[in-house]
Amino acid sequence: MAAYTCMANDADGTNKMSQQQRVVITGTGIVSSIGCDETSVWESLLAGRSGLRKVSRFDASENRVQHGAEVDPAALDGLQSGKLLRADLTVRFAVEAARQALLGAELELSPETTRERQIASIWGSACGQAGTLFEARARFSDRGPRGLRPSTVPKVMSNATSAEVSMQFGLTGTNQVVVSACTSATNAIGQAFRMIRHGEIDAALCGGSDAFFDPFYFGVWNNLGVLSPIEDPAAAVRPFDANRQGTLLGEGAGALMLESLESAQRRGAPIRGELLGYGESSDATHITNPSVDGQRLAIENALRSAAVDPIEIGYVNAHGTATLTNDVTESRSIRAALGDVATDGLVVGANKSYLGHTLGASGALESVITVAALERRLAPPNLNLDEPDPECQVPLVGRTAQPLEKVVAMKNSFGFGGGNGVLIFRRFS
Repeated sequence: MAAYTCMANDADGTNKMSQQQRVVITGTGIVSSIGCDETSVWESLLAGRSGLRKVSRFDASENRVQHGAEVDPAALDGLQSGKLLRADLTVRFAVEAARQALLGAELELSPETTRERQIASIWGSACGQAGTLFEARARFSDRGPRGLRPSTVPKVMSNATSAEVSMQFGLTGTNQVVVSACTSATNAIGQAFRMIRHGEIDAALCGGSDAFFDPFYFGVWNNLGVLSPIEDPAAAVRPFDANRQGTLLGEGAGALMLESLESAQRRGAPIRGELLGYGESSDATHITNPSVDGQRLAIENALRSAAVDPIEIGYVNAHGTATLTNDVTESRSIRAALGDVATDGLVVGANKSYLGHTLGASGALESVITVAALERRLAPPNLNLDEPDPECQVPLVGRTAQPLEKVVAMKNSFGFGGGNGVLIFRRFS
């Protein structure tokens, strides 16, 4: 069945019947430091291969922390040419993830054919085209206004990513970028989900992308004091571990092709999973310190949107930044929202020890991994979890993969500014 019926209230309080479309995932794409396709990423997760290492794109020696999870641009050179080679890495990563998702969804990549379908392009990014902006500022510092190229404006505008994806593949639905710090991609996916669910569009190519390994952006994050100083980069990010000392930056992109079930079935498309619900909230308390109540509210809103009981959740792909406060806060919010069932048939995993913190893209990369985990019935290991923090009272995946019996998973994203976003996925059958 292509839609389900739910009860809603008119303004006068009377009930009415409304039809909401089921939303399915027909394709995924991923670009990361541990692989530039889903198969490579999954193999790295199971093998415990971290993408964190010493930064090589510029001289980071003056920084206290010199490690991060960079994507090798050479991995994309064989796939992209022409003007894309001059585009910001944020855009290039997104285009490649989008290409993979379209191929997986068995949609033609030619603009001449996709133009017939009004597919939306909705993306999240925390810092936009940071590398290009840094280069422009450097030219301005050297030469003043004469050093600025006319192409700078279209290359650094916040919606360059969604616009380029739409032009590359002829997607004539809306194109827009959501900016909400580390929750950006999750909010973008959630927005696309709602548009499809309520029948405004049939399909959306959505996700997130961020690339920010330049001296300025890396330097300000160093001075923020949240980066892990542990000398071995592969062991430096330790979500929920008692000896965690902070996070490390990563870059990349993730993409999901979302469609109404009716649209996917009409095309005979492969269905990778179902997106059941989306919830969001604001802490409204502090710009960097997270709130248990704010996160709990987003989780509860997502469960309500999905019409799912807490006991049905079998896997939580946590935000898991490996910072001292955030991991404890997230653990408490999971328990507060799910209750005692948080210890019954549930496992909690985190991916940032492999990928680094990809900021606005993190919700998309980790959603791709969540879909793959449900499909493969396996939760990837928690890398570097040697001594679980007793303050983090949630059932954590160990250092080996764990079977997933339940069919529903939750993806958390919590960002600076107090923005919270949560997605609920289900294995499709």
